[in-house]
Amino acid sequence: MTKLRYYAKSEQKAPEPGLPPAIHSEFLRTGRISRRRDDWLPEERRYLTYEEVAEKTGRKLENAATTTHTRLNGFHRSIQFPKIIFHRTLANSPHLGYCHVTAAKTNFAKFADVKWSFYIANFFSEIGDAEQFFEKIQTQYSRMYFAVAIEPDKALKTLKIDRSIRDNGLLFRTHDPKEALKNVLKLGAATPELRAAIDRL
Repeated sequence: MTKLRYYAKSEQKAPEPGLPPAIHSEFLRTGRISRRRDDWLPEERRYLTYEEVAEKTGRKLENAATTTHTRLNGFHRSIQFPKIIFHRTLANSPHLGYCHVTAAKTNFAKFADVKWSFYIANFFSEIGDAEQFFEKIQTQYSRMYFAVAIEPDKALKTLKIDRSIRDNGLLFRTHDPKEALKNVLKLGAATPELRAAIDRL
């Protein structure tokens, strides 16, 4: 895969169309060197390091996650989620990343007390196996919202995806923010009546 290069967006405005420069330069006419900025070469692009790109991506993702968390907790006082926000960017594509928003536990289908985490990504993809979590990344959609079942890994003392729930541990995945909001609220709803009310939204 070719290494991507990123550059800073220019703050300069495009020059307004005007009269073409005279055949004889200002210098030949007046003997003075023009100091006007538009007579000089345009500024060169400033290329960004992967760390700078990853930092910008992380900021945007965490802002989106904070807004999403506020909307989730603003729906109903009986459905409140903890704010657990952190992000990761993809190693060779730091403009792509995902952000953890919240985690909780619920009864899901025939499973009781399923622990789950909700994420936002700035791309859409298939959810793969343990080796490569994101497969077939598509950047046409600006966001992907998804929740995965999690379980503690006692050996490594971390959390891992619970693949006993479906093959890949995925509870839902969508690029529609309204659908994602409804799905997370249903996962957090304690009663069937509240879930039915969310379905009617």
